[in-house]
Amino acid sequence: MSVQPLSVLDLFRQTGAYLSGHFRLTSGLHSPEYLQSAKVLQYPAHAERLGRELAAALRELTCGQAIQVVVAPALGGLIIGHEVARALDARFVFTERDASGGMVMRRGFHADRKDSAVVVEDVITTGGSTRETIEIVRQGGAQVLAVGSIIERAGGRVDVGLPRIALATLEVISYKPDQCPLCRQGIEVAKPGSRPAP
Repeated sequence: MSVQPLSVLDLFRQTGAYLSGHFRLTSGLHSPEYLQSAKVLQYPAHAERLGRELAAALRELTCGQAIQVVVAPALGGLIIGHEVARALDARFVFTERDASGGMVMRRGFHADRKDSAVVVEDVITTGGSTRETIEIVRQGGAQVLAVGSIIERAGGRVDVGLPRIALATLEVISYKPDQCPLCRQGIEVAKPGSRPAP
């Protein structure tokens, strides 16, 4: 008898990556739930599995078009982006924020006119970092075919202007800080992500 692999969300729960409390998201919104992908991706077997699954979904979404480069925004997209690139046998590069807070491609990385690219994230909430990364890749002349993420936490409503796929979609409640009931209850807010929220 074969054992079915855990679903993506069960994998997050099992590794302690699906957190409950009061969190300030990178977007500046507040939420009672937080997805800490690094806790799942710290396990190479999980990272490899999710990378293979997302690569297969992106191949299908792009109808098998050749993908030369996978681009991910740092920091959250680094591990999953690398694993997707490995599964696609593509190059991997990343964007990162400069001192002004803008997204840039540095370290000699490039994606130019000869490249077809996909953008990969760990979790998409509003799509802001994804859209910035798409714009950076397009400025280099590359064609961005699609976007993929492990999880989309806005119920499938995020529009990045391109075909998009997620391995799991959630409807996670989030609030503007001035409308947050958790703040009104005096519950301390945590910021567990990789960069300061606005």
